[in-house]
Formats: sequence, C-alpha cells, structure tokens
Amino acid sequence: MIVILLKDVKGLGKTGEVVKVSDGYARNMLIPKGTATEATEGNVRNLEKQKAIQAENKKKELAEANALADRIKELTVVIKTKSGEGGKLFGSITSKDIADALSSQHKIDIDKRKFILDNPIKHIGTFSVEIKIYPEVTAKLNVTVSA
Repeated sequence: MIVILLKDVKGLGKTGEVVKVSDGYARNMLIPKGTATEATEGNVRNLEKQKAIQAENKKKELAEANALADRIKELTVVIKTKSGEGGKLFGSITSKDIADALSSQHKIDIDKRKFILDNPIKHIGTFSVEIKIYPEVTAKLNVTVSA
C-alpha cells in the first residue's frame, strides 16, 4: 500500500513523503495512529498544494531575512558601561545586553541566542558581532562599548 506520512516515522520517512509499506503495517499501525493516510489522488494533490504553499512561505521568510540583514549591517549599537583602568570593563557585555540595546535603540527584536559571540566583550571599543537571522542569512552588527 502506498501512504502519505503525516508525521515523521523512524526508519520509514519524514512528514509529507509518499512511501510504499505493507498493507498490514499501514492498516494496523500507521493509519490508526494518525501517522499516515492512504495516498489517493485527492490526498496527493492536497500534499502537492501544501508543499507549494510551504515553498512560497519560505521564499517570503528568506526575503524578509535578507532585508533585515541589510538593515542591520548599517546599524551601530552603543552600550555605555562602567570601566576600570586600561579600558577593562567591570563585568562583561553578553549577547543578552546586545539584544536589549538593539531592541531599545533601533526597535529590532532578535533573540539573544541568534547572536554569535566567541567570548563576552570585556574591553571598551568597537566590535563586529555576527547575528544568525535565518539558516542561510547572517549579518554583522557594529557594537560600540564606551565608558
């Protein structure tokens, strides 16, 4: 029997795939649990429509991410903090601090986990911080730390 998977099935396939399985496995296991449906003409057409809609949504999200990345590349975030001698900070600037500053100064909300910092910033100066906006889209944000 040929079925369309509605959920990921280990060892069989991922959601949306059309696979051939034995009749008993489909009738007794997959269809009753709601993990698959029979691959009729109507179901296959619906699956193709859903895939087309998902592809279109991904294109829109990618275009929005690219626009946001272009906007972020032009921005500079200024963070003022206390520092000691030689420009060394009391504490450090983390990705959460940068996300909060970006949100308050430029009204752009990005999750702190999207910021890629090798180490927290511990000195005064200007730094380039990478932000992973979308799986294939990254942007560099200039962060200026001042006393």
